[in-house]
Amino acid sequence: MVRAVRWRSWSAGLSPYVPDSLLAAAAAGVAVWAVYQDTTVRSWWIYLLAVATALPLPWRRRWPLAVLVLATVPSLVISVVAHSANPQVPLSGVISFYTVAERSSERARWSVLAVVVVGNVLGTHSPNGAFFSLVTSVGTFVFGSLVRAQRQLARVQAERARETGERAASDAARAVAEERARIAREMHDILAHAVSLMIIQAEAGPLVVHSNPDRAVRAFDTIADAGRDAMVQLRRVLGVLKEEGAGPVLAPQPRLAELADVAERVRRAGLAVELELPDGPGAVPADLQAAAYRIVQEALTNTVKHSGADRAAVRVRRVGDALEVVVSDNGRGLPVTAAGPPNGWSGGRGLVGIRERAVACGGRAEAGPGPEGRGFLVSARLPLGAAGVVEKVGG
Repeated sequence: MVRAVRWRSWSAGLSPYVPDSLLAAAAAGVAVWAVYQDTTVRSWWIYLLAVATALPLPWRRRWPLAVLVLATVPSLVISVVAHSANPQVPLSGVISFYTVAERSSERARWSVLAVVVVGNVLGTHSPNGAFFSLVTSVGTFVFGSLVRAQRQLARVQAERARETGERAASDAARAVAEERARIAREMHDILAHAVSLMIIQAEAGPLVVHSNPDRAVRAFDTIADAGRDAMVQLRRVLGVLKEEGAGPVLAPQPRLAELADVAERVRRAGLAVELELPDGPGAVPADLQAAAYRIVQEALTNTVKHSGADRAAVRVRRVGDALEVVVSDNGRGLPVTAAGPPNGWSGGRGLVGIRERAVACGGRAEAGPGPEGRGFLVSARLPLGAAGVVEKVGG
């Protein structure tokens, strides 16, 4: 096996002129030997013609049709002046005809076959000779055609393999990009929510530590709770990465019931939160629960950070065949006429992440000013029939 591999490796790097020159030498030897065996011929120029039949063979791959003609002409001359001096199997003619059948265009191949068949029938002195010549010529043509078809098939398979490899590489790169985006969304949602609450409470704590120690203690408790929750959720994301071959689906995903904890932490930051969850949230697919959880978490984080609101309402309920998520507040909001992207989308990663999660579920999400420009409203509609679609996004 090793020797075969080494031989293929060595022969692949060998110039084609080397083996073709060896074939030419063998064909010349056969032709000269046939002349030598014919006792009726002793002219030196017959030997030269015999050698001339093989001289073009080293260039057979580059110019197959021209080589066939150049090899045939001296052979025809020998047939005319000394027919018996021709070899029984003209090796140079067989090789050059095979090359035409294997490498020339379709038109050239079939035209040459027709000429050779007619020449064999008309130019042979006996029926047996004609039959032998036909068998030799047609057999050579068939063998060359089979090799031609095999080479074409090999090229097609190589091209398919190349395209398959490119598609696989593209799919792998796309999967890596999607996974990086998924992890980035998860990290943003987890850290933005927790850090925002921690900063607000850390800023409020020193202000009330002397005047209202109990409130300061609650602020620090909220910081600790937010940090612990962030650590738990980070382990959900990072724990999967530590296991070779594990996918995001293996990570425990947040549930709608856990939104009560999120709302409580936000309340401790000074924002009154009304929370409405669907009855029997366990009937909602886990992937949709995770997506809804992240959408609410991000919306409340934005409310705490940017809105200046003191109240927020979260409503998650089943409406027909979809899960509806609405988060609103009474903050500063945005003017209805404010310039910006459609549907009030900003360039922030959080709102973009909300839209991406909803789209990944086969649904949609909108964000923008509330009624008459008061407050801010985030709404999403997630089809319940899209379970499993958000696996790549939900974590």
